[in-house]
Amino acid sequence: MTGDEVREVVEAMLPPEEIDHCCEPFGVIARQRQLNLGMFVRAMVISAGTPGGAYQAAVLRSSLECEVPHVARSAFDRWFDAPLEQCMAALAQRGLAYAQAPQVDLSGPLCGVKDWYMVDATTVTVRDALREAFPGTGDDAAIKVHQVVSVGCGAPVRDHFSPAREHASRHLTIDEAWRGCGLLADLGYASIERLRACKAHDVRFVIRLTDNWKPKVDDIARGQVTQECFPGTDLEALLEEEIRVLDGRAIDADVSVGGDKRRLHLRLVGVHTPKGDGFFLTTLPPRIGPRQVADLSRVHWEVERRIRLDQSVNRLDAIDAERPCSLKTLLHAALVASPIAALLAHTHPLKTRPTQADKPRLEAPLHPRRLALPLAVSCQSIAPAFDLKGVDAQRRWDKMAALLTHAGKDPPWRRRPSVLDQRRGWKRQPMTRKGATGGDASRGNLKAAA
Repeated sequence: MTGDEVREVVEAMLPPEEIDHCCEPFGVIARQRQLNLGMFVRAMVISAGTPGGAYQAAVLRSSLECEVPHVARSAFDRWFDAPLEQCMAALAQRGLAYAQAPQVDLSGPLCGVKDWYMVDATTVTVRDALREAFPGTGDDAAIKVHQVVSVGCGAPVRDHFSPAREHASRHLTIDEAWRGCGLLADLGYASIERLRACKAHDVRFVIRLTDNWKPKVDDIARGQVTQECFPGTDLEALLEEEIRVLDGRAIDADVSVGGDKRRLHLRLVGVHTPKGDGFFLTTLPPRIGPRQVADLSRVHWEVERRIRLDQSVNRLDAIDAERPCSLKTLLHAALVASPIAALLAHTHPLKTRPTQADKPRLEAPLHPRRLALPLAVSCQSIAPAFDLKGVDAQRRWDKMAALLTHAGKDPPWRRRPSVLDQRRGWKRQPMTRKGATGGDASRGNLKAAA
């Protein structure tokens, strides 16, 4: 990773001119002191992962360490108002739009679509003073953060907030903007109408079969059958009567779900796992085998890694605010910081991709969480770097790039590559064990001699 690449991503997510343009309506603060809002916004975003970074007082400390004029805490708190929330919301939307621009890294069964999108939501508990604005499922106050994460670049491309009491499925709409893309979602988003919308807008999907759907089997393309299977046979009856022998082999069948008047014809695959048979509905073509379809469904768990990064590094669940505008301001700041680490990690596999498609990747990928941590602790170096020029700027960005490349490597990538990494070409490789002449044998000889 080079300093120019780091600077390009950070400046695209935190453009100085755009920040200054959004900050114009704020004016001057009390005591005739002008707060450098451009520096303040950059410090607030980049320092989201520092200890206490989600608190307003910590944001003030981070901004003051960037050599800006001092300001009283009472005057500082007034800046977390509705105009600042609107500024951060516009900055977040600009960053999400930029996250959709990079070249996607799709290969194997991931190909055939513009990009695959993972959909999920996380609930963040907030202070009781916000219970009226953001009611939770119980007596507490909570806000739900909805995210659409790109598989191709690993970064969130859409997000919005809602009270935690509202079901996440209500906030996912499949429309023309999804055409040509792919959807990976858990059972919380499963509905027949959503699957119909996917087919209507040419959206590929992989979703686990729910218990209350009663698919009718029209044809079985793969799987051992003990007797003739008539079209319209219930899948549950087919399995219970052992017409289909459960011998651990994969199943590939054409099925239909929904009411009799509006039958939806889909493809059903089943694979055997240590926990039993797993069944998935999809619109992927038959050239994508059942086990590859099951692997695509497992790719959805990558969004859980993204949520854990937002909670553990960007401290979504540690935000201390008593007003809705202050809460949303800090949430936007944390969610702007999240794509920066993801996009930096995305540039590395594109550069290290082998020239031949059948060759495995040999250089370790960069881990977004391991990138996010040094980004957070380097906030006081990154924020002022925007104002440097010439050789000084190049030296500062190159130094940060070297730090991020060193700290961002994923140690267990050879032994435990994720399902997504394996789909992209990183092969699972056993660790080399020491032989008879290695260190273990030498220690054994020493013990025997003693």
